[in-house]
Amino acid sequence: MSFSNNTIRQNKIVTCFIEELVPQDHLVRKLEAAIDFSFIYPLVRNLYSTNGRPCIDPVVLFKMLIINIVFGLNSMRRTCREIEVNVAYRWYLGLDLLDKIPDYSTWSQNYIRRYKDSDIFEEIFEEILTQAYQKGFVDFSTVFGDSTHQKANANKRKSEKKIVDIAKKKYEDELLKEINEDRECIGKSTFESIEKSECVFDEETGKEKEVKNTKTITVSTTDPESGCFHKGEKERCFAYSHQTMCDKNGFVLGVSTVPGNVHDSVSFFDLYDKLMKGPYAHLIKNVSLDAGYYTPAICRTILENNQKPFLPYKRPMTKKGFYKKYEYVYDEEYDCYICPNEKLLIYSTTTREGYRQYKSDPKDCSQCPLRGQCTQSKNMIKVINRHLWERYREQTEEIRHTKKWKEIYPKRKETIERVFADCKENNGLRFTRLRGLKKNQHHAWLIFACHNLKRMALWSWKGA
Repeated sequence: MSFSNNTIRQNKIVTCFIEELVPQDHLVRKLEAAIDFSFIYPLVRNLYSTNGRPCIDPVVLFKMLIINIVFGLNSMRRTCREIEVNVAYRWYLGLDLLDKIPDYSTWSQNYIRRYKDSDIFEEIFEEILTQAYQKGFVDFSTVFGDSTHQKANANKRKSEKKIVDIAKKKYEDELLKEINEDRECIGKSTFESIEKSECVFDEETGKEKEVKNTKTITVSTTDPESGCFHKGEKERCFAYSHQTMCDKNGFVLGVSTVPGNVHDSVSFFDLYDKLMKGPYAHLIKNVSLDAGYYTPAICRTILENNQKPFLPYKRPMTKKGFYKKYEYVYDEEYDCYICPNEKLLIYSTTTREGYRQYKSDPKDCSQCPLRGQCTQSKNMIKVINRHLWERYREQTEEIRHTKKWKEIYPKRKETIERVFADCKENNGLRFTRLRGLKKNQHHAWLIFACHNLKRMALWSWKGA
């Protein structure tokens, strides 16, 4: 009995002094002062049973994840070991020095049984962003977008070739409708889809056959949901791509995770559409992106939402010594191009990809003194492709010459690029130990939620 009394006395002493052991300017104090995590309880109430033994406090579980990400511990096993000996971490979790730390496997079991099919990760991200906005830290007037690759937990040498269906693009139906309208006007046959067919080898017949809307890709046998990524001098690897948007203050507004082999101009639409359906869509006036997003479809989408796209100059992909496309003048009234030798290129047809083709008269080209700088075509015909939505890209190009562009676009390196650099260096965004698209999307929400939380905590503490 005397032993129990001593234990109670020790607990009271520990509770009294643990507060004094944590420095007043420690980051955990700033995190605790920034936000009250009790909002998690109503979000997860339906995931817990009212019967059985008491569960581990869900706020403690999610705070353990915050410690894991904010302090760059990466491993949950290591996080639990650090919490055992770190007084500041114990104070943040509301635990005394003698309290038992949850086992490292506790979180993984809770994820499997409760959280994997829930929206709790996105809801935590949204709540932190909302509180940051209410404190005046977030500015939605201009959003900066880009994507970054996170190396997957997959061996690059363990892969196989696989034929997969081509994912339908968001704008495909609208573009296909305009393509077919154009072709019907000139008596051409219509298309059923934008994507071309592919010839594949049929093992049963021993011959090649045409398969529509498919393509051959390299798939990891370790993590099939990741994508094979290879760009420039970078090493080929399997990765996930996080399409991200932030404001001018570096607060992340949204993130969408896709396989690493999905191009930025394709994954852009999912995140953008989500922002446009959100409560702050009416506040967004400008969208700043890099050259990878400089497509007619993206320019059209942004402009039709009454927003201004701020994109960089993109060098024409023309052979050295040949005329650039902008040196051929487009006459909008007569719908034709005028070449540097003042000859006409007349509209001929509209391709499956949505490009209107303008062709020259071979009689003009055969005698042209500038043909060596214009075309190497054997049939003496110069062809210029103009996208059906090219006018939107031309409007974007006009914006590039304004003072507003010179003010906004250079901030990309101070905003979205800075966010990626910080999260890769400090928050575990460089590589992932998780496998599967859903798990990595959940983890991405947590990483950027922690990024926003830390930023809000530091700003709130500084202004206090």
